[in-house]
Amino acid sequence: MFTINTPITIELDDDKEEEDDTVEPKKKKRKKKVFYGIKTKKRFTQSGSGTRKSYELFYVIKDPIELDPYVRDIYWVDYRRGAIRHGGEVDQEHGAVLHGPYKRMQGEQLIEEGIFYKGMKHGRWVEYDKNDLLVDKEKYYKGWPKESKVSYYDRNREKMKEIVPIEYGEKEGNYFYFHENGRVAVRGEFKWDQRVGDWVEYYTTGRRKKVVRYPKEPYNDDMNPYTWKEWNQRGKLVYEKR
Repeated sequence: MFTINTPITIELDDDKEEEDDTVEPKKKKRKKKVFYGIKTKKRFTQSGSGTRKSYELFYVIKDPIELDPYVRDIYWVDYRRGAIRHGGEVDQEHGAVLHGPYKRMQGEQLIEEGIFYKGMKHGRWVEYDKNDLLVDKEKYYKGWPKESKVSYYDRNREKMKEIVPIEYGEKEGNYFYFHENGRVAVRGEFKWDQRVGDWVEYYTTGRRKKVVRYPKEPYNDDMNPYTWKEWNQRGKLVYEKR
């Protein structure tokens, strides 16, 4: 129901960033608990018991920060629950955003390892099985899987046009299409290569234009997408499906 034309498209993996984007120092000694120039605090969580007891070792930013509004999964530790959460609203009053190295351990065994940048997965992330064999490896760039595609209105890559989130070869995550003035034109979410939830279209002024409703979960053949609401340019509701 939304038609997109993307003339200038790149893949994040094509950028000239360091492949692994690690935080290890090269010549100068890095300050402890400082990653990408931001001071952090070391934290941990634990769950389970006995041989199934697991730990998460990570760092958090001390003070509340401005979050990227376009990335779906922002990771943060909820101090009230004593657990790391992602997706949905981030409560920085009762929690803190992850930033820096992360490890998940089961006993002395490393299960998962990666790095966060302001709550977003960044660089190389790996997972291991109980035999220390690599079972998964994924690369990110500030919250976006590096398979994701970004298109621009201009060849200088200053006016972003579209972000298509791609993970393991399928669309997965928040999708955005922008007007040439920089405002969001269309926003929605993909799960397993399928559009889910409400997809919202906006006028160049930022006012809502249309909401198209898709199934909440992918591959739901019992529901067909439909236009739920429409507004005119003055913001007046002109259509609502009842």
